Amino acid sequence: MDKISIQADWLDGMAFETEVNGHKLIIDADEKVGGTNRGPRPKPLMLVALAGCTGMDVVSILKKMREDVKKFRVSVEALQTDDHPKHYVEMKVIYEFWGNNLNPENVNKAVKLSDEKYCGVSAAYKKGMKLTHEVIIHNE
Repeated sequence: MDKISIQADWLDGMAFETEVNGHKLIIDADEKVGGTNRGPRPKPLMLVALAGCTGMDVVSILKKMREDVKKFRVSVEALQTDDHPKHYVEMKVIYEFWGNNLNPENVNKAVKLSDEKYCGVSAAYKKGMKLTHEVIIHNE
């Protein structure tokens, strides 16, 4: 089992700086809770992690299938609790594809493989919340 770690160094106020894969990132809070809005909030980065993880899987799989994808967008919608600790209880991943004569069976197979086999982010999130998806194909 691999051990992965990061460090987040406090800058000031509510801001922290971290480095991920050699890329510096500042996370911060909104002004109304003591931040200065110098970077994204931590929790929405969970949505970014899911979109990136599954998106990379799907692109890789569809390339191997030789599907002619011209444009691809992954959107993630989340439902968050009202009470503290505020956390996500459900996420929906929306995969939107544009291309020439895309085969819906291949597109859905790629999404399913990411969802059920390859995406480690979705595997972890499924242990704590409901995860659903939708596929939209626009043939050009």
